[in-house]
Amino acid sequence: MEWIDVPSKGLTLRDIRRITKRDQAESEDIRKAVEAILADIEQRGDAAVREYTKRFDGVDLDSFLVSPEEIDTAVDIVGPDFMAILEEAAANIRAYHERQVEQTWIDTFRPGVRLGAKFTPIQRVGVYVPGGTAAYPSTVLMDTIPAHVAGVPSIAVFTPPAKDGSVNPYILAAAHVAGATEIYKVGGAQGIAAAAYGTESIPPVFKIVGPGNAYVAMAKRLVFGTVGIDMIAGPSEVGVLADHDANPVWVAADLLAQAEHDRRAAVFLVTPSAAFASEVEAEVRRQLEELPRKDIAAESIEKHAKFFIVKDKDQAVDIMNLIAPEHLEIAFSDAEAWAQKIVNAGAIFMGPYTTEPLGDYFAGPNHTLPTMGTAAFSSPLGVYDFVKRSSLLEYDKDAFGAVADKVMRFANVEGLQAHGLAVRRRIDE
Repeated sequence: MEWIDVPSKGLTLRDIRRITKRDQAESEDIRKAVEAILADIEQRGDAAVREYTKRFDGVDLDSFLVSPEEIDTAVDIVGPDFMAILEEAAANIRAYHERQVEQTWIDTFRPGVRLGAKFTPIQRVGVYVPGGTAAYPSTVLMDTIPAHVAGVPSIAVFTPPAKDGSVNPYILAAAHVAGATEIYKVGGAQGIAAAAYGTESIPPVFKIVGPGNAYVAMAKRLVFGTVGIDMIAGPSEVGVLADHDANPVWVAADLLAQAEHDRRAAVFLVTPSAAFASEVEAEVRRQLEELPRKDIAAESIEKHAKFFIVKDKDQAVDIMNLIAPEHLEIAFSDAEAWAQKIVNAGAIFMGPYTTEPLGDYFAGPNHTLPTMGTAAFSSPLGVYDFVKRSSLLEYDKDAFGAVADKVMRFANVEGLQAHGLAVRRRIDE
């Protein structure tokens, strides 16, 4: 844990980037390994996917596609109580994302000139869902429902199988609730390759979304261009704006809620009260002892917790805008007014009862958020990530004639004679 006494003149973006820098997990060795996997699967298809699944997941699969019977069994295992929770969370997520839907439009801008925009859903997307030691049904909901709301007709979920060939029942149940059309037992870089390039049994997609480990992140980076991707997600992070009026027990709990995600997760407390920061630090160390994932959270806190002591709340906001956190909690009184001053954050949680886990699971806004400072220039996953916008243009004869000479002169300046002739031939006839 590092304390930073912010000088009265503040800090620069370069200062913040140096202070909050985390080593990249994506090494050159990872790049080379992933490049080999991608090339092999692009060339050999199912046979290569089967070999990598056996090597990395310990299971030899006859079929990668999850059957309807497996989904029905998963729903039974999950049980009606948690299925009801999944359904309610899904309804919240769906209602929020329905507000993001845009409609095709066309209007007359000038006499004889109609211009507009046509919104069309991407026709097939892949949703990557991590496997391993933990199941993340929330990721399935958050990454699949916006695609469904956008009208994507084909939504394929990719997730690693267990050694017995099964998929975690909570992931299958969530995919069923969210509207996935297919689920494949393929994870890791090989899952990204299968989604991007396709195989004999897995049709390729046009875009891949969802988080994963360093190999998945590298694979997404390398297939970008062949397919679209949402973002390269880094380790989770939370920033908290708080002063002496906030509850240090709650603030500490919220910092630990992020720290338990990953040894590289980062937490930032920005406060004008050093005394309050001391209370929070003491609470963090006390509450750590209660956590089953204590080792992970403790390493995150030790290496990536930063407490900034500032002169006042305005400077606190300035610092947080430079950090551009994935999640931002505002524990100042009149949190909504302070939120108006925030320009860089993935999601903003206002008030003492709006703890970040509400956003992870249940509130409705998407939890797939920009990390590592990228909230300064990018946004949460949403319906707009699953929709393409095409421009619409229409000129009648009179409108064309009114601007033809200007267009030809433009073409002449740029040295593109065929452009000018495309206009000239219409005038001459």
